[in-house]
Amino acid sequence: MSYNVYLKKGEEKRIVAGHSWVYANEVAKIEGKDKNGALAAVYSNDGRFIGRGYINHASKILVRIFIRNGGEDDAEFYENAIIAANEYRRSLGYDNCYRAVFAESDNLPALIVDKYGDYLAVQFLSLGVDMRKELICGALVKVFAPKGIYERSDVAVRKKEGLPEVKGVLYGEVPDYCPIVENGIKMLVDVKNGQKTGYFLDQKENRFAVRKYCKGEVLDCFCNSGGFSLNAATVADEVTACDISELALRNVSDNAALNGFGNVRTQCGDVFEILRAYRREKKTFDAVILDPPAFCKSASEVKDAYRGYKDINVNGLKIVKKGGFLITCSCSHYMTTALFEKMLIEAARESGRTVRCVETKTQAPDHPSLLSAEETQYLKFFVLHVV
Repeated sequence: MSYNVYLKKGEEKRIVAGHSWVYANEVAKIEGKDKNGALAAVYSNDGRFIGRGYINHASKILVRIFIRNGGEDDAEFYENAIIAANEYRRSLGYDNCYRAVFAESDNLPALIVDKYGDYLAVQFLSLGVDMRKELICGALVKVFAPKGIYERSDVAVRKKEGLPEVKGVLYGEVPDYCPIVENGIKMLVDVKNGQKTGYFLDQKENRFAVRKYCKGEVLDCFCNSGGFSLNAATVADEVTACDISELALRNVSDNAALNGFGNVRTQCGDVFEILRAYRREKKTFDAVILDPPAFCKSASEVKDAYRGYKDINVNGLKIVKKGGFLITCSCSHYMTTALFEKMLIEAARESGRTVRCVETKTQAPDHPSLLSAEETQYLKFFVLHVV
C-alpha cells in the first residue's frame, strides 16, 4: 500500500497555492507503507487530496509534490513536462544556451537541466528524481537529441537527501569544454569542473546590460569563467578579471583569446584582499563588477554574509571613479532584496560616496520564479552610479 500523508490543520495553504515542498514537521500522520523515494499522496487534515510527490523520510522535506491531478510519473509524464519547459524557453528566443528545466518552477522538483549547445548538464537533487535518473535521461534524449549528457550532482544539498555527491557522463560523449554562444560571444563551458553545471546562465541578460556602463577601465571581481569580463571587453579599454581560482582564470584567458579580445587581463587572489590593496594604492576604475558566490546558504549565515557583502561593496565603491559605476549582485535567496538594498545604503554611507541606483534586475527568464515559492526568487543585480 502506498503512503498517504495527512497534513496538520492549515498547513495545506502554501502547497495549494503552488509550493511543492511538504516539510516533515507539517505532517499530522502517515498511513500505508512503501519504499523511500516512492510516490506518496498528500491530503489536507480534513482529507482533501492535494497532490502526489516523492517521499524521503531522511529529508526535512518529506514530500516534493509535482502531480496535482491524475497521471503517473512515467516516461510520458517526464517527456511532456520537459517539452513544456523547453517550449517556454524557445518561445522567448532561447536557443544555444539556457536553463531548460528549473526544478520547482517547472513543476519538476529537484531537477535541473542546462543546455550548452549540443550538450546537457543535469543535476538530480532529491532521492526521488535520482532513483528515476535513467527514465529522465531517456526523456531528455528524446526531446533534445543531445550529443551527450553530463551529470553535475556534486553538490552538498544531496547529503540532506541521504545521497552522495556524484558526477559523470550519463549519455553519449561530453568534451571537457562545451562551446556556446552567449550575447554574440563565444565561450567554452567547463561542464565537468566549472561552478554549478559549468556556467551561470541566470546572468545572461545582466551580462549584456553591463555594456552600457563599462567604458574605460573595468574591474570584474569573482569573475569565474569571464561572462561579465567578456561582455565588458566589447566596450571597455581594459578589463581586469579577478578570481581566487586559477582554473577559472585560465578559462577567462581562453575565452578572451577565442573572441580575439586583447584587452582582458587576469588577477588571481582573494577578492577581499585585492579590493583593499587597490584602495590602499588609490587605484580607481570606471566600473567595478561584484558577482560573488552565495555568502549564505542558510538563514543562520545571513548575519555573517551581510558583513561580507557590505565589506566588498564599501571597498568597491571606494575605488570607483566619480561618474563611474558599481555593478553589484547577490545570488542567495536568504539575502532578500530588501536586506540587500539596506546593505547597499549602509555601504554607500560608509564609503563616503554619493550614490544613485540606475538599474535593478533579477535572474534571466529561463530561471522563472514562482510567486508561491520564495526560494525560486534569488538573484539581485543593482547598477549604482557614483556622482
